[in-house]
Amino acid sequence: MNVKVGIVGAGYWGKNLLRNFRELGVLHAICDNDPGNPNISNYGDVRLYTDYSLLLDDEGIDAVAIAAPAVMHFDMVKRALERGKDVYVEKPLSLTVAEGEALVSLAEKTGRVLMVGHILQYHPAVIKLKELISSGALGKVDYIYSNRLNIGKLRTEENILWSFAPHDISVILMLLGEEPTAVSATGGAYLNKGVYDTTLTTLEFRNGVKGHIFVSWLHPFKEQKLVVIGSKGMAVFDDVSKEKLFLYPHKIEWKEGRVPVAHKADYQVVPFEPAEPLKEELRHFIDCVGSGKTPKTDGKEGLRVLKILERAEMSMSSGLSCANNDAAMTSRNLSPSGPGVFAHESAYIDDGVRLGEGTKIWHFSHILKGTSIGEKTIIGQNVVVGPDVTVGRSCKIQNNVSLYKGVTLEDDVFCGPSCVFTNVYNPRAFIERKKEFLPTLVKKGATIGANATIVCGNTIGAYSLVGAGAVVKSDVPDHAIVAGVPARQVGWACRCGTTLKFTRGRAVCGYCGNEYGLKKDEFRVVREK
Repeated sequence: MNVKVGIVGAGYWGKNLLRNFRELGVLHAICDNDPGNPNISNYGDVRLYTDYSLLLDDEGIDAVAIAAPAVMHFDMVKRALERGKDVYVEKPLSLTVAEGEALVSLAEKTGRVLMVGHILQYHPAVIKLKELISSGALGKVDYIYSNRLNIGKLRTEENILWSFAPHDISVILMLLGEEPTAVSATGGAYLNKGVYDTTLTTLEFRNGVKGHIFVSWLHPFKEQKLVVIGSKGMAVFDDVSKEKLFLYPHKIEWKEGRVPVAHKADYQVVPFEPAEPLKEELRHFIDCVGSGKTPKTDGKEGLRVLKILERAEMSMSSGLSCANNDAAMTSRNLSPSGPGVFAHESAYIDDGVRLGEGTKIWHFSHILKGTSIGEKTIIGQNVVVGPDVTVGRSCKIQNNVSLYKGVTLEDDVFCGPSCVFTNVYNPRAFIERKKEFLPTLVKKGATIGANATIVCGNTIGAYSLVGAGAVVKSDVPDHAIVAGVPARQVGWACRCGTTLKFTRGRAVCGYCGNEYGLKKDEFRVVREK
């Protein structure tokens, strides 16, 4: 079969697909939204489209190769499969497990080839490394770690986990032949809030093996190494070096059966037949399209990697390790299932959210990116928090409350049902005023009653009480009780919430015994238990 391929995207990576498909003799068409793209100037003999729909209408194309931004993968792959085209798509397969599952199911239903660009599985050095492990040359594998580090192209939308880590996740799964039972990850967002620049992911496998994946684009030099530690030897795949694959026959012996002693040995360069990994990968795709056989990195393999990416991202958001529980990993509708954190299956949690231990999030609530929620906070039904909102520990946010950008709750704050926070003082539907957001601070221990409205730009004092239905348009002092429209002070509250009665400038709480003083409207704490 004379396969004809159409390429979608001729940018940073797409230009490499163009070259290789041309050299393999199957390049038929290019789709790029910029007809002046210099990467396509040397391909005037092939068809050029600026509209993806027209590329799919081309009956001369058997398969499409997609090198578009990851956010576009799902829609593009879906449309191509529905039009009867075989598909090669660069990693990741999609941005959610639910989308990945839908694409795998569609490929099976339509009988089309779906292959994901996990290029390292076609690297001859990695293939040789797999042979070393399978032959027992390294003995029992104890752990694997990889570093994919560089200072180079920085992304402002797709974070480093999704950009770099899929390569190493794919390879580790292939080398070990199984999926991890637990995934944990940490990361840092230094250039753009919520977009991780560095991540460290740990994979734990049933046989006791652990894998560590460190990726960063804020590193002083380029490093691409994967190290396999075995009981009989150690192997290093160094993609930056000329030789690529090294064997270290170091051995660990036990002196008197209880003291480990390392016996070092000179490394050996492991020979293999050289080949360009990308060309081998695309050659494999063409062969699968022509024969109808299943690719080595088919949609199911891409889906396995995608599940681990989601579990790693969930771990970074919740600060917990994520067990292998597919029911808790569906889409980005994340339900942290680690000890002490609960989110109902209908709750929706964005990327870059921090959840403290003991947090509970109930039905139909949405936590937006950049939000941080402290320990033991309870969020009721139909609550929206974020983006970039900070909520302290042990807060209680009742049903139908929205905390918008600019709102900060300190510890122990109570927000009654349907209370309202604004972030623009004079909103108009037809005027954009996002740059005019005003901050609102609710200090420790404050209580806001049901259906109260807190106008932005004000501070609600510590242990103050805002009455139900009140409209707060100015700062509320610490321990003050305010009510009405607009809200006016009507009394003082103890730390425990009891209304205080002052006699000659002194009040002792009848509930908890705390003592307070009042002189010329100046409230002071005399003694608190």
